[in-house]
Amino acid sequence: MSPQSIAHLIIAYRYWILVPLAIVEGPVVAFVAGTAASLGYFNLYALIAVFFVRDMGMDALYYFSGYFGGRTALAKRMLKKIGIREEEIDEVRLLWEKHPARTMFVGKLSYGVAQAFIVAAGVVKMRLRLFFAYGALVAVAQYGTLLLLGYFFGNAFGGNTALIAENIQYVIAGFAVVVSAYYMFRWYLRGKLRPKTPQGVSNQVL
Repeated sequence: MSPQSIAHLIIAYRYWILVPLAIVEGPVVAFVAGTAASLGYFNLYALIAVFFVRDMGMDALYYFSGYFGGRTALAKRMLKKIGIREEEIDEVRLLWEKHPARTMFVGKLSYGVAQAFIVAAGVVKMRLRLFFAYGALVAVAQYGTLLLLGYFFGNAFGGNTALIAENIQYVIAGFAVVVSAYYMFRWYLRGKLRPKTPQGVSNQVL
């Protein structure tokens, strides 16, 4: 779904459509909702609460899916998505124990595979309090940044919806640049965090 389509739906239905859209396209919806807040359609503080609860709720769903269903076909499929084999579970457990903050940061910001990282945390039974503590920090940083960027983008055009609509293409282009830079950064961190085999060869865990 394009950002333009998301914007039209959000402006038309506001909070009624915000939550279901956020479940499907959280980061994009957060930016568009932040822009809409600058135009008076939403309360920015309410948006921060909505996206925080949304993110923590989704984390809990995927975490407990791994925790209680670690041997199910669904969990194994999710782990395979990020290259984790059954014999590597102990290495993944060490990764979450030794580098919980960095693993959570890389995992939750890995577009398209974030759910698999959270399922992996459940499968290795990462301590619940620690999991939600780091998850909350990343959620606040991620969605707080996106909402504020959207809000300042709307204010930059003085709340003029026509100008915002005309310049949304440049925002999309900016997103493409940011996403590209992010993926390069993610691959760098994956190389840094990837555990080593006893022979010194990197496993495809991250």
